Amino acid sequence: MKFLVDGMLGSLARWLRMMGHDVEFPAILDDDKLMALSKKENRILLTRDLELYKRSAAHGINVFYVEGKTEAERLEALAKRFGIALEIDLRFSRCPKCNTMIQSVPKTKIVDKVEENTFAHYDEFWECPNCGKVYWQGAHWPKIRQTLEEARKRVNESSDV
Repeated sequence: MKFLVDGMLGSLARWLRMMGHDVEFPAILDDDKLMALSKKENRILLTRDLELYKRSAAHGINVFYVEGKTEAERLEALAKRFGIALEIDLRFSRCPKCNTMIQSVPKTKIVDKVEENTFAHYDEFWECPNCGKVYWQGAHWPKIRQTLEEARKRVNESSDV
């Protein structure tokens, strides 16, 4: 599945990319260009704009209106609608910044690219071959895991009803 998100869903785009999905996020395209790009590249358009949703649906575009106040609620909705696995496997993750597949890199290769403290405390790193951004499972990972766990719990609770 390939996605296209509107300007209101930048955070969701990053989450989907981390989970390995191909997500385009052209933050400054108008509605007509978003619809054209969705159709041209056969991407599911994700939006929080009700008017864009209605116009896209009327034009036969595969569109999903994303509701939810929290990231966990939005991820839950996508998991239910598209069967998305709510997990991050870094072997398949994409760069949250530019959408390119990230690659595991030896620690020695990134010595000059991260803070000395980060280098000293972490052993596994991934790098984007396109934009050069370096990633590691730092202090933010418990929050990432918590959000995914909350989304999975919400999916499971709603399927039990």
